[in-house]
Amino acid sequence: MAAQRAATAELGVLIYPGAQLAAVHGLTDLFAVANRIAAEYQAVQLPLLRVSHWQVEGEQLPTRVYDSHPGAEDALLAVLIPPSLGGFDAAQMTASLAQWLLDQHARGATLGGVCVGSLMLAESGLLDGRSATTHWTSAQAFAERYPKIKLKADTPIVDDGDLITTAGLMAWSELGLRLVDRLLGPSIATATARFLVMEHSDSASECGSNFAPILSHGDAAILKVQHWLQSTGATDVSLNAMAERAGLEERTFLRRFRAATGLKPTEYCQHLRVGKAREMLEFTNGTIDHIAWTVGYQDPGAFRAIFKKITGLGPSEYRGRFGVNPAPRTTMN
Repeated sequence: MAAQRAATAELGVLIYPGAQLAAVHGLTDLFAVANRIAAEYQAVQLPLLRVSHWQVEGEQLPTRVYDSHPGAEDALLAVLIPPSLGGFDAAQMTASLAQWLLDQHARGATLGGVCVGSLMLAESGLLDGRSATTHWTSAQAFAERYPKIKLKADTPIVDDGDLITTAGLMAWSELGLRLVDRLLGPSIATATARFLVMEHSDSASECGSNFAPILSHGDAAILKVQHWLQSTGATDVSLNAMAERAGLEERTFLRRFRAATGLKPTEYCQHLRVGKAREMLEFTNGTIDHIAWTVGYQDPGAFRAIFKKITGLGPSEYRGRFGVNPAPRTTMN
């Protein structure tokens, strides 16, 4: 019999009027399968995924209506907003729901939206200045309604660390697997996808998980800097600017940042940039030099070296294995 896993990671699934219940229950089942596979691996060092459902009714705050592992209340590690077959109605985003989402994000929860769920995140204001995707039928209306958001309508998933948006109605499966990858590791995510016969990118299992920043450490000053780095892409930042944003002296900032995230600020920024580069290599045909410049590297050679150090592959090799489009002939490794 497998040893009991003590730590839990609570993932909240939002149920709003018109939410696709297949996605709600599909995510619940996906996480249950992942838990079972982790137990079979006897991975006692990994957290137990605790799934809760949060019902939205009128102007009230969402309330917990289901808990897979009832117990003491945990802070939500993630909030997932499923799609809706009925389309998006701005009235679905009440003031109380918007504030609840803002509060969860401010406490360190990762927020993920599927299709209409992406529109709800946009309506809350959290995506302003960030990159996002949505269903192709909503792309034009999305761009017109939310001009502050960098819409990537041709990208199926935009993983921006603390905010994840997906484009298709059935993309809840990839969102769920992305979180399993973060919390339980790529091997368990791949095994979960195989058991459920779901498509899942092999890039995480071969090159390490996409960058998943630790946000639940409870240090508000450091979390403020992390949200800022995610929103800017860490393309033009300095230690002084980060410490100033945190309201801390540089030496104190360095100590608290490493204690909270497990990384030095420079390492953190490198992982964040490489994560964005991986997405561009998978879903766009931009040259390697252009991608390097876009994610904040003036020296393409330095970008190639850091990318290979983190992923184990050069950028061109990575694109050749995982890109959905053929790479331009001019691209060099």
